[in-house]
Amino acid sequence: MEITAKAKHIHMSARKVRLVVDVVRGNKVDQALAQLQFINKLATKPVAKLINSAIANAEHNFNLDRTNLFVKTIRVDEGVTMKRWMPKAHGRATPIRKRSSHIIVTLAEIKDSGSLKAREQKIEAPIKLGTKPTEEEGVKVKKTDKSNVPTETADEKGAKVNDPRYTGRSGHAKVEGGSKGFVGKMFQRKSG
Repeated sequence: MEITAKAKHIHMSARKVRLVVDVVRGNKVDQALAQLQFINKLATKPVAKLINSAIANAEHNFNLDRTNLFVKTIRVDEGVTMKRWMPKAHGRATPIRKRSSHIIVTLAEIKDSGSLKAREQKIEAPIKLGTKPTEEEGVKVKKTDKSNVPTETADEKGAKVNDPRYTGRSGHAKVEGGSKGFVGKMFQRKSG
C-alpha cells in the first residue's frame, strides 16, 4: 500500500529543498521527522509538514499503522518562476528570479498489511436552502424593526425634487458656468 501527498508552489528553490529531501529519503517516518528537527535549513518546515500530512492520510483514510511506514520516494520538481527586476545604476535593471517548487512524497508499508481499500465515508444528504427557516423548527428568526426607517416629513411630501443630473444636451450633465458666447465657441470648437 502506497500513500502519496503533494505540496505545490512552495516559495523556495528546488535546489535548496533537495538538500533537505535527500537526507530523509528511505527512512522510517518517525526517523525522518526526527532528523528534520535538527537540520538548519528553512526547507525542513514544508518537508516535515508534507510528511505529517501523508502520515495523517495513511492513518485516517487507510487505517495504517504509523510505525509501519517509511519514505519510499520523495521528489522535488521546479515550479513557477516569477520574474522581477532590480533597478541598477545608469538606468539599467537586472532580473530577479523568484523560484518555487513542488514536493511529492510517497510513503509505503515496511510489512504489507494487506489492506487495499480506502475507508468509506458516509455522505449526508444535501440540505435544501430554498425554504426559509421557521421558529417551529427551533431556529431563531431575526425580525426586522420597521419603526427606525426614516420617513418623509410633511414638507418633503409631494415636493418636486430638482435633479441637476442629465439636464444638459444629449442627456449629459450640464457644465457649470454656462456658455461663454462667441468666445467660448472660438476656443472650444470641438466640444460645442
